[in-house]
Amino acid sequence: MSLNVTIIIQILAFLAVCWLTMKYIWPQILGAMEEREKKIADGLAAGDRAEKELSQAQAKVDTLIVDAKDQAIHIKDQASQMATKIKDQAKSDALAEKERQLNAAKAEIEQEANRAKEALRQQVSALAIAGTEQLLSKEVDAQKHAELLDDLIKEI
Repeated sequence: MSLNVTIIIQILAFLAVCWLTMKYIWPQILGAMEEREKKIADGLAAGDRAEKELSQAQAKVDTLIVDAKDQAIHIKDQASQMATKIKDQAKSDALAEKERQLNAAKAEIEQEANRAKEALRQQVSALAIAGTEQLLSKEVDAQKHAELLDDLIKEI
């Protein structure tokens, strides 16, 4: 065999291997590379989306934190106002109760004083009647009458 035939056979074998590789193997390699490229691109896109979503979520969280702080301050202010109202209401209720009890005590004292006066009037009336009975039962004598009045005054 000559060198030319060997080279031609080798060229034909090389071309056959190239053709088989290009027909059957190369599309699979390109498909795998394109699939891998697509996965990488999708991964990068997903990373960008995740980063955007993270920044949006962080902004939302920051907004929620500010809103929560504002709401906490508002609730604290309301609680302070409510506490002040309750304290003022308790003071006014206590003053009203004090005034009511004071008026009730004054009324009770006045009633007791009126009862004591009435009891004293009854006793004075009884003593006056008793004194009158004693005066009328005895002779009308000015000196005895004065003595009876003195005794009556001492009893009162």
